[in-house]
Amino acid sequence: MSNGLTPGAVLPDFELPDADGTPRRLSELQGGNPMVLLLGRGEHCPRERQHQREMVAFHGWCAVAFTSLVTVLPNSVHDVTHMRISTGAYWPFLADEELTVQRTLGIEEYTDPQHAATVPHTLVLAPGLVIDKVYVGYWFWGRPSPADLWADLRQLNRRLRTDFDPTVPEVRAAWDAAHRGDGPNGGVPAPRAIRSSARKRASAV
Repeated sequence: MSNGLTPGAVLPDFELPDADGTPRRLSELQGGNPMVLLLGRGEHCPRERQHQREMVAFHGWCAVAFTSLVTVLPNSVHDVTHMRISTGAYWPFLADEELTVQRTLGIEEYTDPQHAATVPHTLVLAPGLVIDKVYVGYWFWGRPSPADLWADLRQLNRRLRTDFDPTVPEVRAAWDAAHRGDGPNGGVPAPRAIRSSARKRASAV
């Protein structure tokens, strides 16, 4: 059983070198937004390579969804870079060559005597490195698809963001109160009819 990989626990703020050899902390990479952390089996594994490829499309969504994506592999910087380039994955990849993450979390893959492999885990993290969802990918179908992660992040953001549905009257009222006095209409947007009339007057000038 892993050490502390349960929803609600706070993940240690590991610092590991990225593909350029620059030390990076998980908290730095996460910032104040949700993050998906892929704790991969290793560069040698074809299943790992396939899953990283599947995440390429997901990474494109992250860019517009205020979400970070990070991969950690139990390999050298050279091997981590090889995996990153060969899969077309251009999010941060970190090298756990000293197996610090693997041993701290107790996720060594003891069934593989040939490699210092990690039992694959995918973590959905709320801000502050708080674990929200855990997937164990020892078998390939245990790993999350991009659709699984979309659903997880929808639920997480629904809890995190008070304006997840801005049509809720209380949300609109809070926005109006916070922005009152900021604009020519006291911070409250003009009704559509008024805005339309204003556009017509402007076009007539």
